[in-house]
Amino acid sequence: MIHQADHQFMVRALRLAERGLYTTDPNPRVGCVLVRDGEIVGEGWHERAGGPHAEIRALTQAGERARGATAYVTLEPCCHHGRTPPCSDALIRAGVTRVVAAMADPNPRVAGQGLAQLAAAGMAVESGVLQAQAEALNPGFIMRMRRGRPFVRCKLAMSLDGRTAMASGESKWITAEAARHDVQHLRARSSAIMTGIGTVLADDPSLMVRLEGVDTRQPLRVVVDSRLRIPPKARLLDAPGRTMIATAAQEPLRDAALIRDNVSIMARPAPQGGVDLSAVMAYLAEQEVNEVLVEAGPTLSGALLQAELIDELIIYMAPHLMGGAARGLFHLPELVSMDQRIGLEILDIRAVGRDWRITATVGRL
Repeated sequence: MIHQADHQFMVRALRLAERGLYTTDPNPRVGCVLVRDGEIVGEGWHERAGGPHAEIRALTQAGERARGATAYVTLEPCCHHGRTPPCSDALIRAGVTRVVAAMADPNPRVAGQGLAQLAAAGMAVESGVLQAQAEALNPGFIMRMRRGRPFVRCKLAMSLDGRTAMASGESKWITAEAARHDVQHLRARSSAIMTGIGTVLADDPSLMVRLEGVDTRQPLRVVVDSRLRIPPKARLLDAPGRTMIATAAQEPLRDAALIRDNVSIMARPAPQGGVDLSAVMAYLAEQEVNEVLVEAGPTLSGALLQAELIDELIIYMAPHLMGGAARGLFHLPELVSMDQRIGLEILDIRAVGRDWRITATVGRL
């Protein structure tokens, strides 16, 4: 039976899980709180893959006080041997008598079996407490487990009249410093950052995370480059971390200047020409990529939108006008009637410095 206190302690577990926002990849972000007689006796969160899970850290802190306690976990405890032993076994050995999970684990290797094992051991088991909030913490992990592709978040910066660059291609800087710093947090939580060859040739970005005082890692950089035009001296090729080039070229390894330890080239030609973006996303999921942040121009952004591969839009809107000749957000085929419009559901609008950040999901009207 769910009580008001269950919500209170699950909120605490969710706040703990958030501490792993930048570090747990490719594992999910998970928090755990152990409560006995209304008092928190242990808590923990999963920090990074290969390290102790949230339940183990909470049990270690609680020690003997875990016996007879209730465990509040933001994700169903694992019941299989992965990088670490099963958490379900540890909870049983510790004498925990009740487990409240925010959501079932979408991983087919768990998928309710962890909770079933706990119930079979005599524990009281509850699930679904603040489930929506728990799912919002791990959209990429859930998407990868359920649909075999990462969660794709497309970041765009535009003027008030919807322009992303001048006709010449000049785009630095549309938004102010506060918005550009905000993007670093999007990069830090992402498993991979994707861009197109047009952006590489025009801006030569490094696509690195720059957050002082924040424990993070450099996401995989993915360049969609159908004809393999990327210059061997492009900054992102020599930046810390790994770079993957997705191409349609039939002989992708012919340019020896691109071959280096941190660079891989993947040929995924589409039947109609160009790069098969769905195949690229499926491959990234196989590499345990949970969340992809797209930072690209209108061509790649438009192609992903047409392929129905964008799950969320983050649009930074600056308070200025760039004129009718400037470039738009997406390169799309002509929409000739109102029923062809692409609908958006606005989830959040907030000020970021002098600019505005709009968060939206994509769907047909």
